Amino acid sequence: MKKVAVIGGGTGQSALLRGLKQVEDIELYTIVAVADDGGSTGRLRDDLHIPAMGDVRAVMLALAESESLMAEMMNYRFDNNSGSLAGHNLGNIILSALTKKTGSFAQAITDISNVMRIKGTVIPSTLNDVTLYAKTADGKIIEGEHNITDSHTVIDRVFYNQYVGVYPDALVAIREADYIVIGLGSVYTSILPNIIIDDIRRELCEAKGKVIYYCNCMTQHGETDDYTVEKHVEALHKHLGKEIIDTVVYSVDDIPEEMLEKYRLEESYPVKLGCKEHDYEVVGCSLLNFDSGVIRHDADKVRRSFDEIIREDN
Repeated sequence: MKKVAVIGGGTGQSALLRGLKQVEDIELYTIVAVADDGGSTGRLRDDLHIPAMGDVRAVMLALAESESLMAEMMNYRFDNNSGSLAGHNLGNIILSALTKKTGSFAQAITDISNVMRIKGTVIPSTLNDVTLYAKTADGKIIEGEHNITDSHTVIDRVFYNQYVGVYPDALVAIREADYIVIGLGSVYTSILPNIIIDDIRRELCEAKGKVIYYCNCMTQHGETDDYTVEKHVEALHKHLGKEIIDTVVYSVDDIPEEMLEKYRLEESYPVKLGCKEHDYEVVGCSLLNFDSGVIRHDADKVRRSFDEIIREDN
């Protein structure tokens, strides 16, 4: 039984986990960022002063054993005619209520995970109520994950302006992992908020497990404009202070032209491989699905790509 630690946040991590949960004979540990401060999550953080729960909720839904009634409830969002509840996600409210009742965000996650019968263990990277900052290429400082995403400026680095205590289970998961999977998701606002926590960064730099990075398939305007596969990796290594990635997995799918045109309107373009020689292994494979009219990672293709990596290692 192989132990796999996944590090990320946002919708990208959820897409990756829907594939990885199908892999047989692995123990799955998911380390999730809690720096989100937008939407329902941001409002609850401001009111209750607790860690961001939106990405945690999304990850639990991705890892749920089946589409149960509880899973549907956790994903329900109140419409604009719901008064003060408008825009709130019911799952976020449930997690917030359990956090207040038990006095522990981690315990609230465990309780909901048991009810939803998720595959694996969900671990917040910290239990602190944290605020993410970014320094832009021209030296400007931006406060808050939501503002960073909306700034549409070239980011030099992200950081916290306070000490952030790591949740200890995250370090254990990294230390004991046979495979450490980073991604998918926004590099600066979903993945790095975990990695820049000092204790996590040090643990990753000393990790014995194989480190695999699943690269995004499209650039993100305001975060990764003009980024190649290599520039994504460079951003991670710059914040880590050490080159740790062993294998990079990226999409080689042919994206339909009409879909590319739609993404061009959002200034989003396919992420390409920039050169042929790397210090890390590069694996190009089919990962995407276009059936919904948008570009999404296909769970079964993700599973097959990870299965192949394990088979080759064995």
